Amino acid sequence: MADETTQAHHALLSDLIIGHPEVTSFAELEKLVAHAGESGIMHLQFDIKPDYKDTPRKWEWLLEAAFTRGLKYD
Repeated sequence: MADETTQAHHALLSDLIIGHPEVTSFAELEKLVAHAGESGIMHLQFDIKPDYKDTPRKWEWLLEAAFTRGLKYD
């Protein structure tokens, strides 16, 4: 039971990307990650580098910031 609860609050970046094929840019991924942060996910693991043409060098920092702040500042 505890394992199921832990998994419900944990997500992989790859799962978000695979689960949302409509996301085609880093800017769209940033919004998706912000939404994930507000939806009850407590931890997002960056298991892959996003493969979008507009993925910036500091992509991990930007996604972590989006996850933490949520959609409040969009």
